[in-house]
Parts: sequence; structure tokens; C-alpha cells
Amino acid sequence: MKSCSLCLNLVITLLVPSGLFGDDGESNRSRPNIVLILADDLGYGDLACYGHPRMKTPRLDKFAANGLKLNSCYAAAANCSPSRAGLMTGRTPFRVGIFNWIPMLSPMHVKRSETTIATLLRNAGYDTCHVGKWHLNGTFNMPAQPQPGDHGFQHWFSTQNNALPNHKNPHNFVRNGTPVGPLKGYSAELVADESILWLETKRDEAKPFFLFVCFHEPHEPIATAKKYTDLYPSDDPSLSAHHGNVSQLDTQFGRIVDKLDSLGLRKDTIVWFTSDNGPAITRIHPHGSSGGLRDKKGAMYEGGIRVPGIIQWPGVVKEKSVSDVPTSGIDVLPTFCELANVELPKGVTLDGTSVAAILKGKTVARKKPLYWQFNRASSDMKVAIRLDRWKLLAKLDTPPLKPSGGITAKEMAELKKANLIGFELYDLQVDPKETTVVNDRHPETFQQLKDAMQKMYREVRDEAPTWPEWEFARYESKRIEWPDYWTNRRRNQEAKKLKK
Repeated sequence: MKSCSLCLNLVITLLVPSGLFGDDGESNRSRPNIVLILADDLGYGDLACYGHPRMKTPRLDKFAANGLKLNSCYAAAANCSPSRAGLMTGRTPFRVGIFNWIPMLSPMHVKRSETTIATLLRNAGYDTCHVGKWHLNGTFNMPAQPQPGDHGFQHWFSTQNNALPNHKNPHNFVRNGTPVGPLKGYSAELVADESILWLETKRDEAKPFFLFVCFHEPHEPIATAKKYTDLYPSDDPSLSAHHGNVSQLDTQFGRIVDKLDSLGLRKDTIVWFTSDNGPAITRIHPHGSSGGLRDKKGAMYEGGIRVPGIIQWPGVVKEKSVSDVPTSGIDVLPTFCELANVELPKGVTLDGTSVAAILKGKTVARKKPLYWQFNRASSDMKVAIRLDRWKLLAKLDTPPLKPSGGITAKEMAELKKANLIGFELYDLQVDPKETTVVNDRHPETFQQLKDAMQKMYREVRDEAPTWPEWEFARYESKRIEWPDYWTNRRRNQEAKKLKK
């Protein structure tokens, strides 16, 4: 294949398939309601509408059939906290200082100086609500760090990270700064209940609204109602639990959409569903699917960062629409700002681009490549960029970092000296599974992407803050109640060791 020449000073134009309009043409609704619904650890292949051969997800499948399905939708990062930070700020998470998932009591957090999409919409007259997993600070519901209310949410019903002790009968939700105490039911149901309650009785009906729903499912510690595990009979109860958990999420997603319908809000509401990263595929639940893409959560390869993405906006997005245009969580802020006629924050380096044009059958102009950096990535590849059909990955010539927390002053000093090495170029148009490195086949493209990555890497690294030293307390792991099938398996394994 002939090498493609890319001029990095030009605006990159991404072609969008035509026919995304609804029958009534372009909408004149300048301040739509916005509902953003985020799954946790849902892989690219974990829904029936994305090709899973066994998963039962009728509500999301119908949602995709009646809307726009994104085939090249990316999370802002390869795991939870960084992904959410990028989504909320429109900035690549490493630049914001969210280097990894945030353990309870960690000093790492999204700083008050960062401007979130919730703050921008609130200041523009939107009513705002966050429900579910927050995971953007370590000292949750404590004054030392900003809470959901400090980052623009006028109503919040949230957990720091997971629902504890698991996703059944949790006791760690907080509503507007007040701990709620023990609750009955499953997390997905409780999150949907609060979302529906807010839509029905708590929001200001005189204002447009932004509702950010962050389900915990199917992240561990998984807890699934029997009616959903029964959908997946198996000799392995962890498979029934995982797959059932996705179906449980699907049902609760459907309840929120139904409430928008019953309140007569759908025509004036854009609903965007996606996930925070690829499938976890853990020792306890090794059943998530990347849809055949390479690797899983925590990796820079496609399986770690490419996720489902589905958008509905009746009258604007045509039914059964599909787009191959690359989009990312960092595009959420500029996209919602454009849709709501809100000015972008000034004096801030944004890495995302508005992709509102894909709703209207137009092109998207991206001025810089999509960029990911995860120094604790599960594979050797720590940095990646995507530009049109091309993706470049690279290693860092630094010692491996400790698995927990942020990056300390000592580690940051090492990173300041680090160089990018071991580059791998892939043509995702013909090789989405990243099987063949094509550095030598496209030397001009390879060199230009390499130069772009090195420039972006230095810029992001130099802006990133440093967090103080801290001790990883493993607060959450000491409070998790694991499912019986896992604890029994561990007991059996320990008993076998004792016999030996």
C-alpha cells in the first residue's frame, strides 16, 4: 500500500457517512437536555448489538437500532478514573494529573482549577445531576478535595468508587454530602431509581438539564439478581453473574429511557451511552469481551480503549445510523458545549474536539491526534495516538512503576527524563485487531506520527501535576464482600495447599 503523507499543521478532516438526519431535517433546538450514561468495564464486544453471540441486551440493542452506533468510539483512558477525568474536562487525563484509578484516601483528584462540562452547563443555566460512581477524588465527601457539587453538579447521589460491600445492598452512597446509609437492592437499580426520582420531582422543569448516570456494572465486585443469572445457565457461576450483570444494567438503562419518554422529554433530549474502558477480564470474572480486539482494560491496544458508543436524539439522528469516525471521551465537553451554545473554557488546553457534526451528517475537523498515556499500562506500550486510520503506540524507557496510586515526585522526575521507544504503527482500517506492525511499509506516515507523539508527550508531561507521597491503605479491598463462588474457590485452593 502506498504511504500516506500527513501534514501535521493541517486540520484533519474525518469523513462521516451521509444520512444521519431524521426526516424533519436539522433541529432548531439550541439548548437540548443532555443525558450521558456510562457503564463500567463494559467491553467493545459485550453487547448483542456489537456482536456478542450470547448476551441478552434488548434495551441497548433497540436503542442502537433507533439511533447512531459508533464503531470507533474510544474511552479517554484505559481504566476508570482517568477515563472519567478526560470525559469531564475535555483534556487528556495525564495532563489533568489523573494517572491511574484513584484509591480511597489518595491525594490524587481533579483539581478545583479544572473546568468540567457540568460546571459549564450549570453556569449556562442548566440543572445538573450526577448519579452513581464518581471516582474523581480520593477523599470522597471530605472538604480537603472538591466533590461532585464543587465540579458543577447541583444534585448528586454518588459513591467514591465501587458500591460496597458489593453491588447488592450497598451502604456507601452519599446524597448531596449526606451519607445515605444501608440500602436495599442492586446498584444498577438504585442508580436508575435516583435518576428517575430526579427527573420526576427534583429537577427544575424551567431549565434544560444535564444528567450524568454512572452505573457500576459490570465492574467487580459483581452482584447480580437471580432473574438475570438464570438467563445464562452455566457450570461456571461467575459467567452467569457477569453476563447477567450486563443484562441487569441493560434493564435499568431502559427504565431511564422509558421515563424520558413518559415525561415527554425524548424529542428535546440527546442521550449518549458509552463505557469507561475495555473489559476487565479478571481472575474472578474472565468473561468480558473486547469483540476480538487486542487486549483488555488497562492496555493501550484497541481492546483496552475502544468501547461501545450509541447516541439517540429523535428528529436529529436517523434510525439505524452507523459511523466509523473516531470519537473519544475527551470529545464530550466540546461536543456538549456546541450543542448547548456554551462557550468553551478560556485559557485551557483542550484535547477533545466537538463531534456534534456526526449527528448532522457533516464532517469533523480534528486539529490534533487522539492521545492516550498510561504509565501503568498492563502491556509494555504506555502511549498511543490515533490519527484517521493510523494508530501509533510506544514504550517508555523508564523502570516499571508501582501498581498503585498516582505518580510521586521521584517517579515524575524519572518521567521527565523518559524517552519514547519501541514504536508500533498499525493501519486500523485494514487491521483493527493490531496484528501487523507497518512501520516499514509507511515510513513517511510513521515518522510524522512519531514526531506528533513526541511533541504531545512532552507537552502533556510538562503540564501534569505531581502528587505528594502517600501510603496505599487498601481501604476498599478490606471492605469488599466477594461472591460465594469466589470465596469457596479460594477456600478449596487453600485446603489443597495445606494437604500438600
